Amino acid sequence: MTRIIAGFAGSLTIAVPGAGTRPTSDRVREAIFSALEARDAIDGMRALDLYAGSGALGLEAASRGAAHVTLVDRSIKVAKANAALILRQAPSGLAIEASGASVQSFLDSARSFWDLVFLDPPYELGLGELARNLVALVPRLSPGATVVLERSSRTPEPEWPEGLEFERRKDYGDTALYWLSTS
Repeated sequence: MTRIIAGFAGSLTIAVPGAGTRPTSDRVREAIFSALEARDAIDGMRALDLYAGSGALGLEAASRGAAHVTLVDRSIKVAKANAALILRQAPSGLAIEASGASVQSFLDSARSFWDLVFLDPPYELGLGELARNLVALVPRLSPGATVVLERSSRTPEPEWPEGLEFERRKDYGDTALYWLSTS
C-alpha cells in the first residue's frame, strides 16, 4: 500500500503498478519532502516525475503545494488514475499532466522548464541510459532547480553532466538518494 504522506491529499491511498515497479518507501519519501520543504523547494513549483510508476513522488509534491506536475512513464495508466484522485481533492489551479512516452523521448521533445525533478529509474537502468537522460534534462531545468535521483546504493555513482552540480548523497538501506542542482 502506498499513500500520500502530507498536504491536502495526506493519507490518501494510491494504486501501485504490478510487477516491475519498486515504489519509493514512505520513509524515503518523507526524507525527500522534509528536505525539500526545508529549502522551500515545493510551493508553487513546476515538478517533473520521471519513471513515475504510481506517480507517488510527483503527486506528493502536488499535495504539498507544487503548482504543476508532469508524470512520465511508459506504463502511465496507474499514475493517471492516481492523478485523477488527487485532482478531485485539489485546490483550484493545480495542473497535473501525464505522458506515456519513454523518458528519453519525452525529454528530447520537451519544451517546458521544471524547478523540481524526481528521477527514479528502475535500478537495472544502465549508467549510459541514465547519462543520456541527465544530459537531455539539463536544458529543461529552471535556474536554481533541484533534482533528486534515486538509485540502488550498490550501483556506482553516475557521472554528472555539465550544468548539474552534485550536492550530496544519502543512503537509506538499499536506496541511495543523490541531490543535484543547476549550476
